[in-house]
Amino acid sequence: MSLKNSRRLRLASVALVVALSGLATAGPAIAATQPPVAQAPAGSQEQTPAVPTGFVDLPTAPLTADSEQHEFTVTYRNDGTTDRTVAPQLLVLSPDAGPFLDPADIKLERRTSHGCWESVEVGTQTGTLFTDLATARRTLHAGETLTQVYRITVVDPQAEGTVAPRVALYD
Repeated sequence: MSLKNSRRLRLASVALVVALSGLATAGPAIAATQPPVAQAPAGSQEQTPAVPTGFVDLPTAPLTADSEQHEFTVTYRNDGTTDRTVAPQLLVLSPDAGPFLDPADIKLERRTSHGCWESVEVGTQTGTLFTDLATARRTLHAGETLTQVYRITVVDPQAEGTVAPRVALYD
């Protein structure tokens, strides 16, 4: 191979590396400008947004640290004339003055459609424990009612807080 061809090969390699580096750097910026959900073809149904557009807060109750199982029911009726996507959610709020609750402070279960109890993992953010909205999403037809029953057992006898059930609404 001649010296001239060797230089060309090296120059081409450097150009390729620079181009790929630029593409890798621009990748997140390009991705951020893309719509998060693919556009539906004309005439098809609109997709439900991934982020709730509102919440219906239900009555709260104190978190009872007595090692007993306590049930909380999240109920919402679609009184509209069209289908509505909703997601039941249970929040467990820490006291304003702390200490913050930890997921290990409680045991949370959800009643399945078959009447069995299944464990529910909770997320945590700034002292609030919460159930996942993405996995709880469902469509309620006009006139239908959502009823989701949760069971909480406080494992840490020092835990204090408030149980705040709610329903996320998607338009």
